Amino acid sequence: MAGGASALNSNSTTTIRIVVAGDRGTGKSSLIVTAAAEAFPANVPPVLPPTRLPEDMFPDRVPVNVIDTSASMENRGRLAEELKSADAVVLTYACDKPSTLDRLSTFWLPELRRLEVRVPVIVVGCKLDLRDEQAVSLEQVMSPIMQQFREIETCIECSAFKHIQLPEVFYYAQKAVLHPTAPLFDQEAQTLKPRCVRALKRIFILCDNDRDGALSDAELNDFQVKCFNAPLQPSEIVGVKRVVQDKLSEGVNENGLTLTGFLFLHALFIEKGRLETTWTVLRKFGYNNDIRLSDDQLLPPITRSPDQSIELTSEAFEFLRGVFSLFDIDGDGALNELELEDLFSTAPENPWSEAPYANAAEKNALERLSLDGFLSQWALMTLLDPIRSVENLIYIGYSDDPSSAIQVTRKRRVDRNKKHSDRNVFQCFVFGPKESGKSSLLNSFVGRPFVEGYSPTIEERYAVNVVDQLDGTKKTLILREIPEDAIEKLLLNKDALAACDIAVFVHDSSKESSWIRATELLVEIASHGESTGYEVPCLIVAAKDDFDPYPTAIQDSTRVSQDMGIEAPIPISTKLGDFNNIFGRIMRAAEHPHLSIPETEAGKTRKHYHRLLNRSLMVVSVGAAVAVVGLAAYRVISKDILDTPELQKTRHCKLSRPDPIDLFHNLIISIWIHI
Repeated sequence: MAGGASALNSNSTTTIRIVVAGDRGTGKSSLIVTAAAEAFPANVPPVLPPTRLPEDMFPDRVPVNVIDTSASMENRGRLAEELKSADAVVLTYACDKPSTLDRLSTFWLPELRRLEVRVPVIVVGCKLDLRDEQAVSLEQVMSPIMQQFREIETCIECSAFKHIQLPEVFYYAQKAVLHPTAPLFDQEAQTLKPRCVRALKRIFILCDNDRDGALSDAELNDFQVKCFNAPLQPSEIVGVKRVVQDKLSEGVNENGLTLTGFLFLHALFIEKGRLETTWTVLRKFGYNNDIRLSDDQLLPPITRSPDQSIELTSEAFEFLRGVFSLFDIDGDGALNELELEDLFSTAPENPWSEAPYANAAEKNALERLSLDGFLSQWALMTLLDPIRSVENLIYIGYSDDPSSAIQVTRKRRVDRNKKHSDRNVFQCFVFGPKESGKSSLLNSFVGRPFVEGYSPTIEERYAVNVVDQLDGTKKTLILREIPEDAIEKLLLNKDALAACDIAVFVHDSSKESSWIRATELLVEIASHGESTGYEVPCLIVAAKDDFDPYPTAIQDSTRVSQDMGIEAPIPISTKLGDFNNIFGRIMRAAEHPHLSIPETEAGKTRKHYHRLLNRSLMVVSVGAAVAVVGLAAYRVISKDILDTPELQKTRHCKLSRPDPIDLFHNLIISIWIHI
């Protein structure tokens, strides 16, 4: 395999910005001027204006802007701004002044860390022509500093006066931006970094067309053409495999270059400073500098309303079932930890290793993930972060159009109007006071045993599982536990309930204070829904039914249920395993979103007002219509009466003519009475 110039990362700029910093008198300005003009200047200003280096100075033909800086105290603010906006930093010291070298580790490198400047650093020893011949070598001097400051990409010495290694300074700086070492290689361990290994493994699998675990000569050649636009000669292929086999016997087998050999080759390229080879390969397969797929490989932005969710399509679920079977090596119908890690070994990391996905789905007694649990996890990730979900689908082998993997659901408001929801994934918000049993409800949903003692939930957590339907189908239910202390912050957002299909209010049925707080939360949530238009079905769960209820529990629950128009509290005991089909009931209520919607007193008053207002508007409309019809009728009748022969004869009599207003008024009253 041969390397070549690689394109810039898809999300990078078209010009690289290099900031040169260091103590006064270390040769910063002379370095820049001489590199740009190819002539040592007689006089150099204290600080140069931005200097653009020509594209043809570098093999990648990417222009470079070099920013000179001042080390004076009065310019420290400007210096910090320049460093923070750098793509790479060149730190200079003077080879004839050892004190300026010491300042790198005592001031400049710590200062970059303090400013949180996380870009490659090139350390440059200027005035090489003035260095004492008896001085120690650059490697001896810099080795301990590079051990302490891993952000240093490389070190080099130069002389502007003698024109020694000036282009190399900015070449290495540019190369550090275009082909950085840090994402690929661990300098201390001298190994490829895990994310780099995962990306290269995915690329290897994509190129292994016959799926035999090795790249044949033909597959190697196809890979070479795709990445470098040039085929390999048969002798070159033999040479590549020989190099690998001499160093690593398992790197080549009878079918060709193995994954181990493929990874070894890239480690070898990097060790020899040919990072552009590995970066070219990664970018040809759509990776960015973070070794994740770039945005143009993923879903475009998704347009949706706050009360619409994202679900996986049947095509995506079918693909996932196939993946599950492929990685269920022992065929026990569940994925153990190693099998799951292998499944995600081509992704940057296991996306379920941390909250909110860790421990969110049901596992069996051996802590293995069943097919239902596996699909539930994907449903949860798609609901919470659809872009990341589809990204991980691609990492594990989904090759169709990314947009075909997801679908946008109907608006929840439309579901309420149609009195039915046909979505496949429902989200239930779980509210309740402290120590009411919310966490136990979530734990029981994913098959975890009851645990005595109270452990407060500080942050939101999720539990997801499938629920069997009466018609034999399965739908996914997501329980989202919201700590009591987080509710106020949640409701600051007017769309807080837009993603909620149903809300459950849990209380300790043995404590009146728990019931009172739960009903307060119910009113609070119902009021928020009424004021924002995101009204949600609500159920009350009377937890800890293994204890005796407090004395007035029945009367209180009956009153609240009747007043708010919702179902009576559902008693459960997670300790005894008596769940009263709570999850099926939650699912059924969510599927019929027009039912179980609580009404507050304020909500009832508001609805009554709107009904009166609508009735008044209707009466006014009818009255106006009647008035128009009546006036027209009056004009016709009046004309007919006044134009009769009898009235024509009395035209000149002194009898008074009927008053039109009186006739019209009497007509309207007559019609209004009949209405």
